[in-house]
Amino acid sequence: MMDTKSLRSRLDKQKGKRLQIEKGIEEKELELKQTNRTLHRHELAREVVREVGLKTQQQLQFHISDITSLALESVFNEPYQLKVEFVQRRNKTECDLKFVREDSEMDPLTASGGGAVDVAAFALRIASWSMAHPRTRATIILDEPLRFLSVDNQEKASRMIKEISQRLGVQFIIVTHESTLASYADKVFEVSIKKGKSKVIAT
Repeated sequence: MMDTKSLRSRLDKQKGKRLQIEKGIEEKELELKQTNRTLHRHELAREVVREVGLKTQQQLQFHISDITSLALESVFNEPYQLKVEFVQRRNKTECDLKFVREDSEMDPLTASGGGAVDVAAFALRIASWSMAHPRTRATIILDEPLRFLSVDNQEKASRMIKEISQRLGVQFIIVTHESTLASYADKVFEVSIKKGKSKVIAT
């Protein structure tokens, strides 16, 4: 038969164990709450980043498609619109560019024999330059930018390039064999090769 002292000692031990267990439970509950708060903050941060990413993509879509579509409209009588789509491939965000006309889509590389691509490529260069913060030096070098355009469209495109240069304050250094484009330049330098030597003449 257990005496009162032994019983009390045993009860005290059990009580100590119970208090220790309760303390452990409280600590785990506190850790769980902290973990949940951390996860919640991470989820909020992830959501903010996702929203910022989406807004940035939407701004890029509008900026790129707007500038390029305006450039195409200034040159062609029946212009394409440029459609910009951001898609996820292999856990990476990629940008798809498509020409749209009368609800039909096509690959820019196969449209209008390349003429529309010339104008779109030029407009994309301008869009990219205008989004730089801070902007790079206001000089853009172009090599045969209108080589696939017809003579009539070269006239329109040349006027467009001239107007963009004046409005945005950007200088274009253009290498071209097209006399139409050269006629809109502020300065023209003719380069010829004679006996293996280059000769530059200001015209």
